[in-house]
Amino acid sequence: MPIMKALASSVAVRRWAYNLSGFNRYGLHHDDVLQENDDVKEALRRLPAHKVDERSFRIIRAMQLSLQKIELPKEQWTKFEEDDRYLKPYLEAVIKEREEKEYWEKNYY
Repeated sequence: MPIMKALASSVAVRRWAYNLSGFNRYGLHHDDVLQENDDVKEALRRLPAHKVDERSFRIIRAMQLSLQKIELPKEQWTKFEEDDRYLKPYLEAVIKEREEKEYWEKNYY
């Protein structure tokens, strides 16, 4: 198992997997393609309005490109180094709050 952890932590492997996923070819970021469960929906609700607008633009553009069966020019693809996990701090806070609430409901009610 240590070899799997080493591979997962390798920047080269992570970059390869990122490019293989294909969402970057449409200008999307990693957090744009997260499955919208309750935690993600709450994190999106807490996100600043300008970030929500940027996300909506990227998703609508990607849908339009997909319908036209084209991709962005390679110089416009989202690069691994430029992909910020803008939703991560909000999502981590939401998950922590949910887990704490579940713990309290389980142990004290």
